[in-house]
Amino acid sequence: MGLLGMILAAVLAAVIIAIVIVKYLPLKLRWIPSILLLFLAVYLGFKIYNGIMEPINFNKNKITRYAKVVDNLKMIRDAEVKYYEANGNYTKDKNALIKFIDTAKLALTNTKTIVETVNKGGGITDEVERRVTDTIGYEPVLKYFKDRDYKTMFSVPGLKGTEFELEVGTVEKVQGLVVPTFMAKTPKKALLEGMNESLVKQELEVIAADQIKGEYVSVGSLDEVTTAGNWPPSYDKKSDKKE
Repeated sequence: MGLLGMILAAVLAAVIIAIVIVKYLPLKLRWIPSILLLFLAVYLGFKIYNGIMEPINFNKNKITRYAKVVDNLKMIRDAEVKYYEANGNYTKDKNALIKFIDTAKLALTNTKTIVETVNKGGGITDEVERRVTDTIGYEPVLKYFKDRDYKTMFSVPGLKGTEFELEVGTVEKVQGLVVPTFMAKTPKKALLEGMNESLVKQELEVIAADQIKGEYVSVGSLDEVTTAGNWPPSYDKKSDKKE
């Protein structure tokens, strides 16, 4: 029974008790229904309070659970992006991705514009600008994961023994241009285990812009070229404050 239903039922019960008091009970017994009405008022107040607070507490608890999951998904995303910079594709091999962070180095480049004199024949020359990229050094990928627990980034926080699903694919961005994609995700339902079932069902169907849409918390996509997560900007602000 919903909150409105409980209120209506309580009001109806109070009316019935009042009618009984007025029509049928002698004065010396009217203290009994008065006590009943008092208990009914306390019970109704308790139910109304819980009905108001339960969605508020649910929202607070889900945000706390989701925030830890989002932090790990950001690490997976950052690792995949660096892997792509080094190899030109993404990987679904979780152990290989962790090893990549531990051991790989990324080239540091410097791009400059030079002017060349081109002989066009017949004694005619022209100056042409050309961009040249040189490798000037290397930096360890590990630098980007300092003070981050990347070795456990595939473990879903709060779900012992559960890891994020990780997939890779390709998308034809324009005709003839195939681009690698990746996606990491975990079901929201498992993260909300033990919470109000009705509110969990609503959460899995949410489409509001300030919420995590759909049945998963995820980053990347197999259907479009993106490295974004499906969480709203508020989760990024929480991470910034924490860091």
